Amino acid sequence: MTLDRVYILVTGANSGLGFATCCRLVDEFLETRPLSQALSLIFTTRDSKKAHDTLSRLQLHLKKRTKRLKPLSETRIAFQPEQLDLTSLRSVQKLSTHLLSSLPRLDTIILNAGSGGFTGINWPVAIWSILTLFPHSVTYPTFKISSVGHPPLGQIFCSNIFGHYLLCHALAPLLSHRAPNSSPPPGSRVIWISSLEAYAYTFSPSDIQGLHAPAAYESSKRLTDILALTASLPSTKPWTDSFFSVPPSSVNATKPKIYVTHPGICATTIVALPLLLHWTMILAFYLARLLGSPWHTLWAYKGACAPVWVALAEQSQLDAMEEEGGAGKWGSSVDRAGEERVTRTEVEGWGFGGRVGDAVGRGGGGGGGVRRI
Repeated sequence: MTLDRVYILVTGANSGLGFATCCRLVDEFLETRPLSQALSLIFTTRDSKKAHDTLSRLQLHLKKRTKRLKPLSETRIAFQPEQLDLTSLRSVQKLSTHLLSSLPRLDTIILNAGSGGFTGINWPVAIWSILTLFPHSVTYPTFKISSVGHPPLGQIFCSNIFGHYLLCHALAPLLSHRAPNSSPPPGSRVIWISSLEAYAYTFSPSDIQGLHAPAAYESSKRLTDILALTASLPSTKPWTDSFFSVPPSSVNATKPKIYVTHPGICATTIVALPLLLHWTMILAFYLARLLGSPWHTLWAYKGACAPVWVALAEQSQLDAMEEEGGAGKWGSSVDRAGEERVTRTEVEGWGFGGRVGDAVGRGGGGGGGVRRI
């Protein structure tokens, strides 16, 4: 039997949220998609050593997973490691050229890779805010110390925004190409990974790269929200349409849909901490969850809930939800017991869906507006 293959690209897959996203894609694809479909999971790492290690761990995860599923499930998943350094424009161009010549199309890109650029913690501010503003302080922290960018391209800006921006533009033919027999054409998806820390005050249009920003990571995530949420507005659509332009000769071509998600608060190593402090952080996150914070997913696999849902959901479902509530920022959230769900997230200046007059709901504990689906 010939399988209908789905092609998904995940950047930054060697650890943390990226690796968890790949694992969850495999799990949910096998559980929700018919036996007539197969998944080609293309994942990127920065070097060949990480690519080999990630491939081995993904193959082990798949083997363990398929023991509990139907026979031949393992044959429905294919892994394809690729190398990508988003701070190198040559690397972006090299990968794009390779994928354009080797893939028939791309159904989804999950833009996960990036860097925090954090150099430490402002401990006096951290201790004071945790003692006086808990759990808000561990949901929307303002005590991380960041490095300052370096011209001509800020490293955080390039790894979190610009490298992905160029990658999507270069892969537009793959994202816009549809299978000849697809009717109506389902379209493809570009999924940006943002953060709860996309604070409006950290971003300045006069310093779009965050070269002089004391919080370059947060600035880049605010720009991520702006790019994704406003992509379909009448004032921006001419520009986004031209960004994904394809040759006039292309048949069955459709423009990809752009989405933005976030993983909640995960206990990753994006900020390097001694082992004892790392476990102290995890305990603080558990306590915040018990106090009612919906955002402390803690583990990367739970944090991958939202991006994987957006990647695999039926297009009709996504369209209906955004038609009803507007373009939203979809977040991974949990209840006190740790059961994960996908949640609309309030964005400063945008609300839940970019519509004036929308009611604002408040999530317990950690603050921040939430609307569950």
